[in-house]
Amino acid sequence: MEINVLIEEDFGENLEASWLEGVVEQTLTAEGANTAFEVGLVIVGQEKMRQLNSAYLGEDRPTDVLAFAMLPEPGAEDTAFFVPPPDGIKHLGEVIISYPQAVIQAGEHRHPVKREVAILIIHGMLHLLGYDHDEPVRQEKMRTREAEILNIMGGNLL
Repeated sequence: MEINVLIEEDFGENLEASWLEGVVEQTLTAEGANTAFEVGLVIVGQEKMRQLNSAYLGEDRPTDVLAFAMLPEPGAEDTAFFVPPPDGIKHLGEVIISYPQAVIQAGEHRHPVKREVAILIIHGMLHLLGYDHDEPVRQEKMRTREAEILNIMGGNLL
């Protein structure tokens, strides 16, 4: 499993790459991902997140987490055009988190910032693995799974 972590300079002292990697690994393990995966995790500020949200989702405002999947969605018809990577590693995609937004949301929910960051990582990783919240049933399934994974992690990382 290869996890590439990039933390913008302003937030490097607030988060440890090894801790972030642990959250990603435990999420993949909880989902039964037992094959070779590569994933990117990027921690950015509000302005960068606003730019990304505007460019890719057309919403000119910051958000808490964005996920860019590199694998075709389950059930997609155009999967025949995807060529397996020569190294055998599945490149899941990238999760981008706004650290300042995590701080705001942690305050709103009255829990530690690390817990909020973990929730956002889990949320983004589930998107990369095919979960979505575009309709009520799928939203409930995703929220339930997020809570289950967070519970599995318990005191291990939080």
